[in-house]
Amino acid sequence: MAPWHSTRRPLGRLSACTALTAILTACSGPAPSDDPFLTRAERTDYRETSSYADVVDFLERAAAASPSVHYTTYGFTNEGRALPLAVVGDVADPSPAAVRASGKTVVYLQGNIHAGEVCGKEALQMLLRDLLAGRHGEWRESMVLLIAPIYNADGNERVTLTNRGRQHGPIGGMGQRPNAQGYDLNRDHMKLDSPEARSVARLFTEYNPHVAVDLHTTNGTRHAYHLTYSPPLHPNTPAGIDAFLRQGLLPHVTEQVRDKYGWHYYYYGNAFAPGGGEPGWYTFDHRPRFNNNYIGLRNRIAILSEAYSYATFEERVLATLYFVEEILDHVHARADEVRRIVADADATPVAGDSLTLRAVPERSTEPVDILMGATIEETHPLTGRPLLLRADTQYVETMYEYGTFAPTLRERVPEAYLIPADLADILTRLAAHGIALEPAQATPMDAEAFHIDSVQTAERPFQGRNEQTLYGRYETTRVTPAPGDMLARVDQPLGRLLFSLVEPQSDDGFANWGFLADRLQAGGVYPIVRVPAG
Repeated sequence: MAPWHSTRRPLGRLSACTALTAILTACSGPAPSDDPFLTRAERTDYRETSSYADVVDFLERAAAASPSVHYTTYGFTNEGRALPLAVVGDVADPSPAAVRASGKTVVYLQGNIHAGEVCGKEALQMLLRDLLAGRHGEWRESMVLLIAPIYNADGNERVTLTNRGRQHGPIGGMGQRPNAQGYDLNRDHMKLDSPEARSVARLFTEYNPHVAVDLHTTNGTRHAYHLTYSPPLHPNTPAGIDAFLRQGLLPHVTEQVRDKYGWHYYYYGNAFAPGGGEPGWYTFDHRPRFNNNYIGLRNRIAILSEAYSYATFEERVLATLYFVEEILDHVHARADEVRRIVADADATPVAGDSLTLRAVPERSTEPVDILMGATIEETHPLTGRPLLLRADTQYVETMYEYGTFAPTLRERVPEAYLIPADLADILTRLAAHGIALEPAQATPMDAEAFHIDSVQTAERPFQGRNEQTLYGRYETTRVTPAPGDMLARVDQPLGRLLFSLVEPQSDDGFANWGFLADRLQAGGVYPIVRVPAG
């Protein structure tokens, strides 16, 4: 059977404007079909989204239907749900060892980190179905795909009709943004307070994918883009990864989607004027607590996808699917280059370099043209609450873009960090990230200790923790490691990540998240010392 979406095209404005009417008239029951691989969204004419059980069943049946699809799990949620993963490609089994042994480019595709943003979950199932039907067969020559449609599985099951406010469907409800602990999983990649974040960190350590795509839905500014995207935003992202995305993949994908479907994609942003000043197009945040920024510091090619909240649910799913397809086409065509870029980043030493600890948005050198739009207000048929539907309005506003970040604080990268044995939680979290540790020899060594001048602690907790900002200076010292102390060398592939985690003035490290709060006070010394680079 031909894949369902292969004959689909973007909905015309007439059909989009009458989409809610069609949904209402179809409320009596799902559309009949004999295709066993229609998603729940398709079976219900996009009134509903897939449950956890739906996704697991879909992936298990896909694995049973093809020797190129393997079903496995890669961890657990806080409530004990196994996180499902489809490994697709010419590998003997779904194990990390088999995937790495293939020698192919490995691409991780993730949906549903925010469980009200469900378009990625549906699009990845559709992509898997298309692979079963024989589409994109050339991808198997160069790639192995790791398809994880439902990362926030606990949040997915907390369905209400009022989650995601004015988002245009699914009218049958969707899950919530946080996980069962109340954590936003897209703020947890550095602190690893959730089992989900630890699971995905372990997946990256074990499978070691070259490329990762994280699929979301965004509201906010009424613009005219069906989808916006972002590369990693941290200034410490390897230059080769940034260039590959900004100068190659993202412009190419944007052009392909426009030419094939007539839809516009662009860099993620919102138009606003901070403090009432000049308006600009502002991206989100550079800190690696966010998925794509974190993965960039792991020396991997990472892409954030944000389908437009006020497009119809069907359009959001298709916009996401088209984006993923074009990314994979581009990666397939440049698979050797992708592996080289990643290998070069892993092999590039950073000890002795000056890297960023804090940063602020950086204005573009010239204004850019942003496609703005409008919405039509409709009424949710079951709650009576307002929904917004994108209108056909499109006009250009010219403004400066704030899509990159400039360092405000930099520090020279040491050769290694000496972590005391009594910081057991820090050692555990470093290991959970996949950072290599080794026992320190009980030999006196030259070191640098950070002397604290002041500590600022946030009055209100964020994601369960009161963030802290340290001010002070490094001074030379001499130390002798105690039994059980561990050394974390920076000359390892995760050296950039290690630097951001343990430097005392990092704006997203362990000190910032309050893990060392009982050890930090003005006039004191930060407990982790560093071995300076030669």
